[in-house]
Amino acid sequence: MGAAGEEAGVNAENTAPRIAAGLAVLSGLGFGLPAVYGAVHLARTGEVWQFMGFPTYGHGPFEKIGVPTTVPLLAGFAAVCGAEVIAGGLLWRRRRAGTKLSLALLPFEVAYWLGFALPAGPVLGVGRTLAVLAARKSSRGE
Repeated sequence: MGAAGEEAGVNAENTAPRIAAGLAVLSGLGFGLPAVYGAVHLARTGEVWQFMGFPTYGHGPFEKIGVPTTVPLLAGFAAVCGAEVIAGGLLWRRRRAGTKLSLALLPFEVAYWLGFALPAGPVLGVGRTLAVLAARKSSRGE
């Protein structure tokens, strides 16, 4: 195989883990930073933080089933988001622990995304999971 073919193979091998890492970091920071701010706002004011007139982490399915938005609930979500950023870093470096952490976090993320009615969460989660699985498959040589 020529240099161009080898270069293309290396790039193709790196694409899936990099996409997975990017989506993990985007989701982790995109939801985690507002969750931290929302927790601080809730602790100070007793009200769910509003962004552009919409409640950020409240008045959704969690509250409909009797789980009110609380500082510990938001802190838990922020912690999951922080772990997702760590998973993104591990995925970027193609560490097996990144794959494991990313997949292990998924049930917790899904619970928060659905409970807070965050429609972008599942979209990012599906994309990340597909990229993680593709990376895992390519690293096994399947």
